[in-house]
Amino acid sequence: MHHPPAARHGRATPSVLETRSIDFVPPEERRGRVWHQGPFWFSGNFVLTTLVIGFIGPSLGLGVGRSVAAVVLGGCFGTVFMAVHANQGPRLGLPQMIQSRAQFGVRGAVLPFAAVVFVYLGFNVFNVVLAAQGLGQVAGGGPALWYPVLSVVAVVLALVGHDLLHAVQRALSWILIAVFGVLTVGAVVHWWDAPVDVAPAGSQWTAFLATFAAAAGYQISYAVYVSDYSRYLPADADARRVIGWTYAGAASSAVWLMSLGAFLGSRLPGTDAVTALLRAGDGMLPGFGTAAVLVSSLALVGVMGVNTYGAMLTAVSGVDAFRRRRPTAVLRAGAVLAVGAVVLGMALVLPEDYLGSFNTFILLMLYVLVPWTAINLVDYYAVRRGRYSIEDIFDDRGSYGRWAWRGLSCYLVGLAAMLPFLSTTLYTGPVARAMDGADVSFAVGLVVSGGLYGLLALRPAAATGDPGEPGGSDTTGAPGAARSGLSRSGR
Repeated sequence: MHHPPAARHGRATPSVLETRSIDFVPPEERRGRVWHQGPFWFSGNFVLTTLVIGFIGPSLGLGVGRSVAAVVLGGCFGTVFMAVHANQGPRLGLPQMIQSRAQFGVRGAVLPFAAVVFVYLGFNVFNVVLAAQGLGQVAGGGPALWYPVLSVVAVVLALVGHDLLHAVQRALSWILIAVFGVLTVGAVVHWWDAPVDVAPAGSQWTAFLATFAAAAGYQISYAVYVSDYSRYLPADADARRVIGWTYAGAASSAVWLMSLGAFLGSRLPGTDAVTALLRAGDGMLPGFGTAAVLVSSLALVGVMGVNTYGAMLTAVSGVDAFRRRRPTAVLRAGAVLAVGAVVLGMALVLPEDYLGSFNTFILLMLYVLVPWTAINLVDYYAVRRGRYSIEDIFDDRGSYGRWAWRGLSCYLVGLAAMLPFLSTTLYTGPVARAMDGADVSFAVGLVVSGGLYGLLALRPAAATGDPGEPGGSDTTGAPGAARSGLSRSGR
């Protein structure tokens, strides 16, 4: 049986660059404070792409009140699923996606890995476009200048790694609160009585659900790397505080910025996010819009580093499943550079009219991530109850196996169950058409995939009398937790 990488290679040597990637973080290297999760996720979510979500409602003919209600409800709902993943980091000491091997098998987990890498790349493409647009309007220059510059900065942040990313996000949080606090108050006061030019484009119910789903999907998308940034916390960190700080940071920034986007989208129709910020800020104080755009662009660069880091971890996990690779600094650096190069290339060929494409991307992302998050959370909280063998996660001959039929089957069944309920520009299912285009597929995916997985996994557990052991060759119970040094309490 293979041992966790941390056990094989010993304690990391102090370095400016983070030395760990997909390997287990041993107790002696645990550090950080629980409250740091709050500002990290606040800044990570307080970016122009979040503001764009707020524009979706007005673009579909939804009034400002209903648009705000849709993004608030959707954002708060979606954040629940991403926040509860935060507790997995301290308990398991592993990045988020590699934990999926316990549900899908060491090689089977590559299926959700592929979807997640697409999510990371897609988000960073939109981030680099928006940041370049903002910096171009403030300082001049076009994509040929800003795309490479922004990509290099994101790569450097990801190379230095976890601690620098946390420090940058904490510093940005205070700047963002100050600048956008003033801008929000000023925008509402200045534009409150402005004529509202939002023409209904169809069913208000359909537009509300589409906006709700986009906001929920956007928040759920963060689930794929939540424990990447909590895995260095001590294993006995209070679960309620870890989840609470994560939820507070991510939900508050989503509610704030999406609501601001809905307001600006209804008052300044036909404008993009950057232009709306410029007009709103300069309308209250000349030059303040420029400052807001600059700060927003810097925040986007920070989250690009976060996404690049997460994409590296997921990509290395996928490669390691088929060809065991020692998690060296060279492998880590190569993966970071590859991610940066792919994002730069994709950004250079992206069409200019990206708002409609972004809405479709958010929905597609929701579809592929909903079954994964449901299965992962049901497995962690209901089936195994936080008890895993870290050794076997890194061993394709271990108890989790190469291909775990329960997780893979439930994932595919969940995706299939969502198809009749989909409503996108590419495809609309029969149930969605009967509901005038309303999309409730995310709810179907959560219930079907999570419920089916729980049913299949808990039945053999009941037969053995051990709720932490679903049975079969792909699981372990308490002994795995003991081997990895994990605590069964404090979850």
